[in-house]
Amino acid sequence: MHLQLQKKGLRVLGIAESFVRTPPLSRLAGVVMRGDLRIDGAALAEITVAGDDATAGVLEIFQELDRSDVNAVMLNGAVISWFNIIDLQQVYEELGLPLVCLTYEESGGLDRYIQEYFAWPEEKLRLYHRLGEREALTLKTGYQVYARALGIDLQEAKALLNRFTLDGRVPEPLRVARLMARSALRLEGGGAGCSGQGPRGRDGEGKELKRKS
Repeated sequence: MHLQLQKKGLRVLGIAESFVRTPPLSRLAGVVMRGDLRIDGAALAEITVAGDDATAGVLEIFQELDRSDVNAVMLNGAVISWFNIIDLQQVYEELGLPLVCLTYEESGGLDRYIQEYFAWPEEKLRLYHRLGEREALTLKTGYQVYARALGIDLQEAKALLNRFTLDGRVPEPLRVARLMARSALRLEGGGAGCSGQGPRGRDGEGKELKRKS
């Protein structure tokens, strides 16, 4: 699927989350951003901490926005809200749009954490393995990210990320969506919250996985 990356009206839907484990609260935020970095729409969804409804939450945001002019989707990680795993293939097939999922740290894999934290880990392991391998990309800012791309090749994915990244390693649609999710969580009494796939994320696809709470 070819994207017209230089088109001024290019629109990306960026989706990110914020959550707390006690009490368990998680919010997804979606932000539609144009190629000129103007925000052009936003929506929120609620998902379950440690649950299995992250895929449904992503699809809910897209349906809530009801936009036919979105050209691509960016996700701030696929393992979010304490192992609530997004089925990237299902999202891609249902939306029919190029999809780029980003993480920001190297990872030795999550199998042992899933097996340790969940009494019946089989479905989460299946979804995790279905994600496939990540590919390292170096952005124009000099920072390295790790991407899974569906519907476009890695070079197009890199060009798309560069188009929407001003500095650092987090593209603007994801940065703004992450801020929105944190604010929504704070308003609902969830404190500052954690954003699972920022540079301080837990799955590295993680730095905080070793810490139980």
